[in-house]
Amino acid sequence: MGKDKKQKLRVDFRKNRVNRSRHNDITRQIDLDADDTAKAAHLEDLPQSERISGKGSLTRRRTVIAETTETDDGQIVVEVDESKCQRGRVLTPIGLNSVVQGIDGKIYECTVRRLIRTLSRDGRNAVVAGDWVLFEPQEEGRGHIQRVEARQTALARGSRRFEHIIVANVDQVVIVGSVGEPALKLSLIDRFVISATKGGADVVICINKADLMDPLELQPILGRYGQIGYQTVLVSATTGEGIDRLRELLRDRQSVFTGQSGVGKSSLLNAVQPGLGLQTREVSSSNTKGRHTTRTARLIPLKTGGWVVDTPGIRQMELWDVLPAEVEGYFVEFRPFVAYCAFPDCTHTHEANCCVKQAVQGGLISRARYDSYLRIRSGQQDE
Repeated sequence: MGKDKKQKLRVDFRKNRVNRSRHNDITRQIDLDADDTAKAAHLEDLPQSERISGKGSLTRRRTVIAETTETDDGQIVVEVDESKCQRGRVLTPIGLNSVVQGIDGKIYECTVRRLIRTLSRDGRNAVVAGDWVLFEPQEEGRGHIQRVEARQTALARGSRRFEHIIVANVDQVVIVGSVGEPALKLSLIDRFVISATKGGADVVICINKADLMDPLELQPILGRYGQIGYQTVLVSATTGEGIDRLRELLRDRQSVFTGQSGVGKSSLLNAVQPGLGLQTREVSSSNTKGRHTTRTARLIPLKTGGWVVDTPGIRQMELWDVLPAEVEGYFVEFRPFVAYCAFPDCTHTHEANCCVKQAVQGGLISRARYDSYLRIRSGQQDE
């Protein structure tokens, strides 16, 4: 159980509370060619109250005092007057506002309590699609989000040294790739697998555009993931192949569709639930890379039960809070062999008598998966 307490919280200064910084170099206002008397007179006329040194706005902090509850996993939850609030689910964040569906089934456009935004290390993550919130309903379908409930699961990535949470409270991550246009990037898929596993969600590997290649050529890829315990499905949004199986995998689950731009996430959802009408675009003919169609994550109810989140495409997936030494733990096929390596701190990259490398050579571990491990451990991104 969490503990209720009033505590001081150190948070970033908001920009509109920071003194305006000096725009010009004060020394440039002095006539260096003037004589000493003229210089002294000029110095007396310069502003005396302007800041010359000190901390910048990015390092300034302020203290707020709030009633909070610390959950068992260390998350800080702000206490509010629940008698005035209703529980709801965030369907999509839009700028500083969020579209929330209350337990009464109504849709509200809600602003976010300033303290919530202040406490967030990254403003984009104050409220995300899938969050459960307490909000105070207002007239004309509006409201104020007073508290974001503790997130049970999350899909996240690193972005500019911050944690960027893509979606919260899902139990299944559907990682969508395509056999071409854009090309399949196995290392990117493996990065999504790591992030989903770290966030506490199950994984489904979904390969779209099966009509562009002989299905027999794709079976080794699907089998590679199926053998290590992940659900796999081969689909085509164009021909309808595999859509029924995908629909069953989504039934009564809280899912998120994620993957690089152009793989057809929105097209697949339109096929899974006809009439949904999500916007789609063609892949760029100049570089075969996907174009961003979905601009923000959106939570969609499914007629077969459950919810699914359509997310913007991601071309690079920087792992958040995963050390290089921890990467091997997310490659489940390594586990039977790690204990037999000659060195307890073996990185499985260059060491002699490495049982993992021997398993790769013997065909017990996929060469493609091992190469993906090397890229991820070294921090190398897919182009």
